[in-house]
Amino acid sequence: MLTSIDVWSNRGTLLTLPMVDIPDGLIVRQIDGLGPVKATLVSTTFARLDGAQYQTSRREPRNLLFTIGLEPAYSVGDTVRSLRQKLYEFFMPKSEAKLTFHLQDGLDATINGIVESCEPSIFDKKPSVSMSIMCFDPDFFDETAVELDGNTTSSAVETLIDYPGSVDTGIDLVLNVDRTMTSFTVYNKGPDNVLTSLDFAYDLASGDVVQISTTPGAKTATLTRSGTTTPLLYAISPQSTWISLLPGDNYFRVYAEGAAVPYVLTYSNRYGGL
Repeated sequence: MLTSIDVWSNRGTLLTLPMVDIPDGLIVRQIDGLGPVKATLVSTTFARLDGAQYQTSRREPRNLLFTIGLEPAYSVGDTVRSLRQKLYEFFMPKSEAKLTFHLQDGLDATINGIVESCEPSIFDKKPSVSMSIMCFDPDFFDETAVELDGNTTSSAVETLIDYPGSVDTGIDLVLNVDRTMTSFTVYNKGPDNVLTSLDFAYDLASGDVVQISTTPGAKTATLTRSGTTTPLLYAISPQSTWISLLPGDNYFRVYAEGAAVPYVLTYSNRYGGL
């Protein structure tokens, strides 16, 4: 059950919309677009074969549609117009908006969007404002990232990560090198029992910091040495798979020969719908 919604404007101001109490005269009457978004399926047809052959798919942007009723408290100076102006501050078309949905089970799910439209029903007996917000990254995410400390292993010992999200999530791996090494491999086996790996090869020295991010749209690999950070994407084998955590149990390890090297693994829980 949804209990409240926090809306942050691009100026850093906050508007809280409770779902039960209405102390500020703003009533959330309807929210559409909270479920999983539609996927676009790509297929290929062949002249002599019936049907088509599936190739790939992708999920479309999320369109959140709000209808908020206006019930002013005239005794404290509120009017329908003042309530509309309050909403305009957060939902003016073209402006950025960050929304956090608070659920009764304790989940706080955040999403970023751009306001597409904000249309008031000025002449209705029960005035309201309808807003459309386009979220081009369709996933909700937990702003509190999960951080795990670990060490490389020269064996097949794995770390179990129970990922509670409903869609795949990228990882951020920071390797704090404390000895010379020339390579390491990141492995992950998800609930589908498919093993994926990412191979890294470069001459590293004690004091180096290697950071690899596999977040879609922001994949990076960098080396920080003596306070200078340089890109290092070419150190990752072209045959590698950019590691993602899948919903459910993931078996993760960073393999490297020799003594264990510490690392920090960070990821965010992502949800395809509420």
